[in-house]
Amino acid sequence: MAAEIHPRPQTRKPVLLSKIEGFQDVVNTAVIIPKEDGVISVSQDRTIRVWLKRDSGQYWPSVYHTMPVACSCMSFNPETRRISVGLENGSVSEFVLSEDYNQMTPARTYQAHQGGVTVVLFVLEMEWVLSTGQDKSFTWHCSESGQQLGTYRTTAWVSGLQFDVETRHAFVGDHSGQVTILKLEQDNCSLVTTFKGHTGNVTALCWDPVQRVLFSGSSDHSIIMWDIGGRKGTAIELQGHNDKVQGLCYAPHTRQLISCGSDGGIVIWNMDVTRQETPEWLDSDSCQKCEQPFFWNFKQMWDSKKIGLRQHHCRKCGQAVCGKCSSKRSTIPLMGFEFEVRVCDSCHDSITDEERAPTATFHDSKHSIVHMQYEPTRGWLLTSGTDKIIKVTMGHDSSGIMRIPLSSASGNYESVLNLN
Repeated sequence: MAAEIHPRPQTRKPVLLSKIEGFQDVVNTAVIIPKEDGVISVSQDRTIRVWLKRDSGQYWPSVYHTMPVACSCMSFNPETRRISVGLENGSVSEFVLSEDYNQMTPARTYQAHQGGVTVVLFVLEMEWVLSTGQDKSFTWHCSESGQQLGTYRTTAWVSGLQFDVETRHAFVGDHSGQVTILKLEQDNCSLVTTFKGHTGNVTALCWDPVQRVLFSGSSDHSIIMWDIGGRKGTAIELQGHNDKVQGLCYAPHTRQLISCGSDGGIVIWNMDVTRQETPEWLDSDSCQKCEQPFFWNFKQMWDSKKIGLRQHHCRKCGQAVCGKCSSKRSTIPLMGFEFEVRVCDSCHDSITDEERAPTATFHDSKHSIVHMQYEPTRGWLLTSGTDKIIKVTMGHDSSGIMRIPLSSASGNYESVLNLN
């Protein structure tokens, strides 16, 4: 059940480093080039652009390439400087960038899907190109031969994809709210399992290969942490967005999860705490505190000569309670509730101030986010929005450790590019 979110105001904000404008349409994907002052972008305006920072402090396109149709997604491999671009006609086009990032050479095109490509991943260790599409399919190709190695039909349009190199597991999230785990081989795949916890579309996936944890974001505003490695079926909910979750990134060195929403909100979650699963909601025909009947319990209403009450649920214990017995609200951060939710009176009294201590911080990107990427070596966070603007922010200290919620810098350092 949705609850109203009241983010706490933050006095310390990430520093805006750069703002890149000049696009004719929305930037669907953009990435920061590691060890370079550069950004690669693909846009709905059909362009692939490589932006390098000049001595003037402004970003200018060193590469400007127009595709025949809109670019829907991209994957960039810094080691090989290979760009894999998914297109709205269902194909994936590959390019290789020169060492100075001033030239881009076409390499190969894969006819991967019958509908627009939604996610593309290049896996260097396997020499595979993985992709998902609006045609409800997941495919993988050999990047050396260009041949299609396999395909898997999904139940709905796929919108999220992650891959674990060690186990060759692909995690596929779709518009039905389901996540499917597939075991990939050279020319076939097998279904491992499926799980569903969202009531809306899966909009983003993020895999942590060290902790072996999968994060999924959804249009239902929630995030779920699936403990794949623990093999106990543990699923932790995180509630911190007012709108659709658009992106997820994990910073393993600080154990922070970064999430963004289409409302422009960015949430930094501290995952270095012991979190608790939310309880299952219990079924009952009467309040499990005062035993008054709920409004469908006609027999007890008649026998007790009492008016039936509306049923609610305590978010901490899961018991079915009436409004009078759950009149109080509380945050429960270790259960993922960073905003106040309904709890029964007895649970409210049992929650300590320590248990109410926040485990996340909230920030406003000031644009409706379409895509997000985190570059860990410098602690830079990139967002692209429906306003056709790319923003790069920083929140780290000289050690390189990410400090997005704690940056004390007071100035905004902004580089603005306008192209018509």
